[in-house]
Amino acid sequence: MFRRALQFSSGPGLLFQRLGTRRSSSILGWDGKVSKIKKTIQSILPGKTRDSLYNTSHLPPEHSDVVIVGGGVLGLSVAFWLKKLEKKQGAIRVLVVDRDYTEYLAVVDAPPLDLQFSPSGYLLLASEKDAATLEKNVRMQRQEGAKVCLMSPEQLRNKFPWINTEGVALASYGMEDEGWFDPWSLLQGLRRKAQSMGVLFCQGEVTRFVTSSSRMETSSGEQMILKRIYEVHVKMNHSLEYQPVECAIVINAGGAWSGQIAELAGIGKGPPGTLEGTKLPVEPRKRYVYLWHCPQGPGLEAPLVTNTNGVYFRREGLGNNYLGGRNPTEEEEPDPTNLEVDYDFFQYKVWPHLAKRVPAFKTLKVRSAWAGYYDYNTFDQNGVVGPHPLVVNMYFATGFSGHGLQHAPAVGRAVAEMVLEGHFQTINMSPFLFSRFYLGEKFQECNII
Repeated sequence: MFRRALQFSSGPGLLFQRLGTRRSSSILGWDGKVSKIKKTIQSILPGKTRDSLYNTSHLPPEHSDVVIVGGGVLGLSVAFWLKKLEKKQGAIRVLVVDRDYTEYLAVVDAPPLDLQFSPSGYLLLASEKDAATLEKNVRMQRQEGAKVCLMSPEQLRNKFPWINTEGVALASYGMEDEGWFDPWSLLQGLRRKAQSMGVLFCQGEVTRFVTSSSRMETSSGEQMILKRIYEVHVKMNHSLEYQPVECAIVINAGGAWSGQIAELAGIGKGPPGTLEGTKLPVEPRKRYVYLWHCPQGPGLEAPLVTNTNGVYFRREGLGNNYLGGRNPTEEEEPDPTNLEVDYDFFQYKVWPHLAKRVPAFKTLKVRSAWAGYYDYNTFDQNGVVGPHPLVVNMYFATGFSGHGLQHAPAVGRAVAEMVLEGHFQTINMSPFLFSRFYLGEKFQECNII
């Protein structure tokens, strides 16, 4: 009974409570005061219109059924599916809040969506130690309809003669419907579609959640406090100003900062070892991507290759360019407070493995590099999907540790279904619920990058 209560403590009725009942009278009073203030200022400063003195176009609305914190691909996917699945067009007001929308410039006039899909398979290499796990994964993938084959070292050499197969016991190769695409194009396309469906956007930072509380008793007689967020404070960029937004649902899609957003709602603030004291274990981890040029490299036939030790690379475009990198070990984790690139990491931790696996890469020349953040789940490096068991109207879409782009369409739909219907419908994502952190039930995958 207790586990069931942990997992399904919120339902679809949350969304359709009337907004504004707690603050409606005070809002009307405030609007009256603002009107008087504007008139007073206008009388003091002749020639100034009220619109120019009090421009609210940058502010979020005072009410929104759903506030999505985070405008990345996961947050946008949730926004899209909420509007897609709403029973009546315009029935749900959805607001997406993100700290930095400068990257979304020119989206409104963007050309038709082109994801620039490159249909090359994934080639995963496994050592003797990991061969059984790779074989098990391929078996499951085939059961789900994926066209994936297993290759021996000899078969690998015959198909990709530029690979040195030393230390490779088994390989898997995607033969159909695999490849990579431009994530920037997907992000812009999702945002443009969400805007066309009526989703609202605001550039600002969520700094506070205002909550109400109630008590519940579990089947074992334990007293627990349930919280419900009814107001979100959004601080405007480059300003001390903030706007309160009344809401029924909050989606935490804050990526690398979703752990901090959860703390704002009081999540993890209770005694250690309790559900109240269980934190959202998601934090920013810095990762590097390097771009290099190598005329003697594998060329157009190169798939995305993952070495036995996690070093990966793929072709980038048609000009003998490649990009890749490697996840650091716990001891090698870089400082996440900045996005400076460590070129020595490539020199000593990436390049030697590339050159050993693909001898032609001994002559490569690094052209550029960049760094970004993973929303790294320190518990099991997997996603967090669905409601919090105690802050009952906060839902998660985060923690995918570098795989959020791949999972975004399914995760967005799953979260929207949970919000609107109270349960997962298309895909059962119960293993990804927050409660697993308290219960100690890890949901880990192997042979992934």
